Amino acid sequence: MLDKLYRLLGRNPEKVKANVEIYTWQTCPYCIRAKMLLKWKGVQFTEYKIDGDGAARVKMAERANGRRSMPQIFINEQHIGGCDDLYQLDGQGKLDSLLAAAPA
Repeated sequence: MLDKLYRLLGRNPEKVKANVEIYTWQTCPYCIRAKMLLKWKGVQFTEYKIDGDGAARVKMAERANGRRSMPQIFINEQHIGGCDDLYQLDGQGKLDSLLAAAPA
């Protein structure tokens, strides 16, 4: 019964095959919100907590085409953007297909 409810609500953890990475700050509300959506979808992700780590932030910005805002999210090495971008993909119905794709 819960499986049907989860599918109805867009939660399909058994379909998630993608490698998801997220750069965060511990107290960033946008980071928390993005992680909540990923967790709801059943995504197991790699989180890089870069609070106060300038070198890690530089690496993140290089991967994110210069973007330094938090969070920065990558799915199968593809830069997705931040929290608003993640929610926009979900609202457009595009996030689930990205999450279902296995890494190359």
